[in-house]
Amino acid sequence: MSPELPENRFDIKAFLKNLTTRPGIYKMLNEQGEIIYIGKAKNLKNRVSSYFKKPSASTKQHRMVSKIVAIEVTVTHTEGEALLLECQLIKRHKPQYNICLRDDRSYPYIFLSTEHDFPQITLHRGAKKRKGKYFGPYPGIGAIKETLKLLQRIFLVRQCDDSIYNNRSRPCLQHQIERCTAPCVGLIDKAAYAKDVENTILFLEGKGGLLIDQLIVNMEQASANLEYERAAGFRDQIIKLRSVLEKQFVLGDRGDVDIIACATKAGVACVQVFFIRNGQHLGNKVFFPKITDEHDPAAIIQAFIPQYYLDKQIPHELIVSHQPEEANLLMEVLASRAKHAVAISHNVRGERSKWLEMACTNAENSLLSKLSDKQGIYARFLSLQEELDCKELPKRLECFDISHTQGDQTVASCVVFDREGPVKSAYRRFNIEGITAGDDYAAIHQAVFRRFKRLKQGEHAAPDILLIDGGKGQVHEAQKALAELDINNVMIVGVSKGPDRKPGMEKLILVDQEQPLDISPGASGLLLIQHIRDEAHRFAITGHRQRRGKAKKQSSLEAIPGLGPKRRQILLKQFGGLQGISQAGVDALCSVDGISRQLAQRIYELFHHQDDN
Repeated sequence: MSPELPENRFDIKAFLKNLTTRPGIYKMLNEQGEIIYIGKAKNLKNRVSSYFKKPSASTKQHRMVSKIVAIEVTVTHTEGEALLLECQLIKRHKPQYNICLRDDRSYPYIFLSTEHDFPQITLHRGAKKRKGKYFGPYPGIGAIKETLKLLQRIFLVRQCDDSIYNNRSRPCLQHQIERCTAPCVGLIDKAAYAKDVENTILFLEGKGGLLIDQLIVNMEQASANLEYERAAGFRDQIIKLRSVLEKQFVLGDRGDVDIIACATKAGVACVQVFFIRNGQHLGNKVFFPKITDEHDPAAIIQAFIPQYYLDKQIPHELIVSHQPEEANLLMEVLASRAKHAVAISHNVRGERSKWLEMACTNAENSLLSKLSDKQGIYARFLSLQEELDCKELPKRLECFDISHTQGDQTVASCVVFDREGPVKSAYRRFNIEGITAGDDYAAIHQAVFRRFKRLKQGEHAAPDILLIDGGKGQVHEAQKALAELDINNVMIVGVSKGPDRKPGMEKLILVDQEQPLDISPGASGLLLIQHIRDEAHRFAITGHRQRRGKAKKQSSLEAIPGLGPKRRQILLKQFGGLQGISQAGVDALCSVDGISRQLAQRIYELFHHQDDN
């Protein structure tokens, strides 16, 4: 049942009686006159009234509405104008109940002074007043410095200021360590330097494949002319470029795209943005928007996009992990600001799906790191002690989960947390054997018994609390396993997902209680339980997948079906030898002419395999 809305001094009926149905924004104020929420609406009257309808009141709305003493509205001509105004006001006031983006900095570019006889390449931030080429934006200064350092090693284009360049009488240290060709003192002619600049531009424009092809031709010509030292230089450039392009992952694309992935867990949200310009991955940036309650990732992306992009350069496409509810409105408003069409894509395939998968993985990893904050973890241990009525503060928690596919290849996981967070060195997996397929009860019994048998042998410390992902049946089996080992000093808690399987609605099952334990709403101890339960689930699934799909190691390139001598020779040239091939990923391998994705996968598996658990 939805909670009943509290009595409030704000007379909503009188307010709605004269409220317009036109588009606009509304600001909700508390008794101190502080703005606690800002929203936009196509129809102000319908939107504002929805907050006060009992059947639709969520827990968040219940708390927020109880604090409202006044509502202010601003009417706009269109819903698009309302979205822009809402975004500006949220950034300015940062209301308590809005999803607020914390980072609002300008982003840097790489600048190439192309009109100079010997152009300089450098970092640029601010207005683009100088004549030349700008590449970016990059997610931060660190990404720019890394790229500039890379360009120094490969193309040797100068990075010194013009004031230094114009006053040199002898080569500087950068020339001595082979990071510059010293055009300041005439050690390279204008034509040769222009070729380095041309290659730099090709690289920054994402035309890495074309650049490598040109370098291969140069290498073979130099070798044919017996210029072996020069050929070796081209070979080294090819190897370095291959390594870089492999890391950038986005070979072959020419678009300006941002990939936006959102992950949420335990009351924390993380948004990861990958920047692709001219088909080149410039880096990524992580954000932790301020939220007061659990939010659907789609709602967070909906709030993130206008707050982040409306005062920045907008790419032609945004690829999102979760489709925002008002995607069409966002595309319309972004296009009007960017002066070009802007697409928001969700269901993507091919390379785009790999970018999105990579962004999602980064968002989840960043979120886990955030949740592992030591001070926050300790506070959650204190809350857990209070909620479970423990006499002493728990020192160690263990959580078990089971993963299988229709009963096959069953794997049990055991993850361990202490007061500083996950203790990954103590994680264990158990390949479950000798049970009826799909019998989770028997799987829990076997895993707990095997784990605590080792405890009896002194292999690891005992947990204060043993968490089991499951209900009464799983808890009973864990209790039986401990009883068989004569262990009776460990508290067993079952974590049931509840009828709706939503975060925050978990039911805690105790051995000696008929009814599930009531947990205080929003208690940080429950967030700790969610965190360790989700970690156990992740660890179990990973183990199950590894067990189910074992790769076979192969011995040599010649053993790969479909890889003949000509293709082997092309590969060796493209990657500078066997070591370069061994370090390449599938996408880099299949970018070579004649290498299909299936063949690239077989080559990749030659050098990579997953060991048995």
